[in-house]
Amino acid sequence: MKQFFKFVLATIVGLFLTFFLMLFFIGIAAGVAASSSDKEVDVKPNSVLKATFSKTIIDRSKPPTLNLSSALGGNVNNEMGLNDILASIEKAKTDDNIKGIYLELSGVAAGLGLLEEIREKLVEFKETDKFVIAYGETMTQKAYYLASVADEVYLNPRGLVMLNGFSTEMQFLKNMLDKIGVEPEIFYAGNFKSATEPLRYTKMSDYNRLQTRELLDGFFDVYVNTVADARDMSKSQMMNIIDKLLVRNADDAKKQKVVDELFYIDQVRSELRTKLGIEEDDKINFVGIGSYANAADIEDAKSKSDKIAVIYAEGGIVDGPGDESNIGSGRYVKAIRKARTDKNTKAIVVRVNSGGGSALASDIMWRELVLAKEAGIPVIASMGNVAASGGYYISCMADTIVAEENTVTGSIGVFGLMAELGEFWDDKLGITFDTVKTAKFSDFPTSIFLNRAINDAEKGIIQQGVNEIYEDFLKVVGEGRGMTRDEVHQIAQGRVWTGKQAQANGLVDVIGGFEDALAIAAKKAGLDEDGFAIAAYPETKKPWEKFVSEYIGEVKHNAVKEELGPLYKYYQKYQELQDMDCIQMRMPFDIEVKD
Repeated sequence: MKQFFKFVLATIVGLFLTFFLMLFFIGIAAGVAASSSDKEVDVKPNSVLKATFSKTIIDRSKPPTLNLSSALGGNVNNEMGLNDILASIEKAKTDDNIKGIYLELSGVAAGLGLLEEIREKLVEFKETDKFVIAYGETMTQKAYYLASVADEVYLNPRGLVMLNGFSTEMQFLKNMLDKIGVEPEIFYAGNFKSATEPLRYTKMSDYNRLQTRELLDGFFDVYVNTVADARDMSKSQMMNIIDKLLVRNADDAKKQKVVDELFYIDQVRSELRTKLGIEEDDKINFVGIGSYANAADIEDAKSKSDKIAVIYAEGGIVDGPGDESNIGSGRYVKAIRKARTDKNTKAIVVRVNSGGGSALASDIMWRELVLAKEAGIPVIASMGNVAASGGYYISCMADTIVAEENTVTGSIGVFGLMAELGEFWDDKLGITFDTVKTAKFSDFPTSIFLNRAINDAEKGIIQQGVNEIYEDFLKVVGEGRGMTRDEVHQIAQGRVWTGKQAQANGLVDVIGGFEDALAIAAKKAGLDEDGFAIAAYPETKKPWEKFVSEYIGEVKHNAVKEELGPLYKYYQKYQELQDMDCIQMRMPFDIEVKD
């Protein structure tokens, strides 16, 4: 009995200490986050705004991310969003303390659509007669795309600018599935809806190759024209440089006028001192673009009565609440409803950066946006890197659709996916299954992973469902774009387009970025340019809430990501498969342009 009481007492003390420590760490986390977010940034006269863009750029900055070690160490990891990057550059245009922008570029972690928006903002900045300088030790093609906007582009004397064109590579799993005894069951509507091709072919279909080629050609055409114009070359000159791989070292880069000078970092800083009019041994006042965002005086939505609600829809579209890494229909419906029922909301901008996902979730969110339009609220869609399939579904009802030339959009199509594992279980693992049922379709397959083969009747029912959803998709797009069913079908069938191509096809109205969408929304709502505030939805978690979430569950996620490294994306795909419904509105493939 004595041992029992000792055990009970030890348990109580352990629980108490755990609870106390959690409160202690939450307090530290909240304090660190508060001090970080409220920290005043002192922008001294004669300062230079510095940007690297080496971390992944998302559409919307997230609150500080904290974990146990960062809380103890007082460090906060902020994820930089396009919204704050654009706001910072805009503020710097009229900030007398900022004399120029310094881009220190090697690799850039962003898609071509987002880079296009940042680049256009830098072009605006240059119109103020302030300088933009770019430097890199080794520049990828994306990094050079940004760097080319600068007044002067400098490269390390032992560095390299990669200019070799775009390519993409797709993996095909059919042979592996055959070997392990997994039989995929595929249902799709649209010849170009090729998301499932890796499971049923060993190479691209002719349809897939055609759309991939035209997509890359579209990206490349924009890239070559933009960079050639910035470097005062003809398109044919730039094409010749790329096609013959004429830039193979730093000397080649200068000879071909791809860069202006070959400098080490100390020489670059000397140039900056000259532009600032300071002595060689004087310190340069650099202000990081992330820190400057805190000093950008971006007005809070509460400061003005008239609001434009911005719905940030980034990630895969999933059923239920989802989380901050995806677009959960439950969470987003609440956000859209809150925005449209707020009497101060004068317009809505849906910022979409999604390749799609659940057909049901896409339709649920589409309906909520339709209700906003029916209430007389202008709805504008702003497309980022990608707004395809389900991402296009939730955009197509908008009064105006705005996309960048390099946005990936379209993919109006549907597919269903199942994997029969019966042979795998039996032949490879020796596991068999048996079933008792009360009706012919009692064990009708509803999961992606199956333990038996599906029969012809079941296949017919599933294909019928896919066809019906595709027809609904065509109808929704037709209503939103003022097109007939056949007109939509002609450019649909799961085919993806660049924003520029989509505009020619009638799927996009305006070529432009997020700020263009805001301006259009303000005009449609009858608001002055500076007469509104931005209200961002869905609301993000407070730093201490994120800390608790990480403490409870996300530690495992972060550990897996760190352990797997470059293989993490395949783990993510596996997780997505587990969460998928049978029928999906999803991009035909993940385009990863090799940089």
